[in-house]
Amino acid sequence: MAKNVVPEARAALEKFKMEAASEVGVNLKQGYNGDLTSQQNGSVGGQMVKNMIKKYEEGMK
Repeated sequence: MAKNVVPEARAALEKFKMEAASEVGVNLKQGYNGDLTSQQNGSVGGQMVKNMIKKYEEGMK
């Protein structure tokens, strides 16, 4: 995992990632997930971005 600018945010980021994975039906486990396909990993990352954009847009209202 990349180095976080705010180390205290690590747990929140992990929770956010697990929630996004659950939303798209990818079964992430704690620790190493190198057995997942690039498509599965990409769908998790894409869902995370969608959720971030949604939260940002909600904050603009």
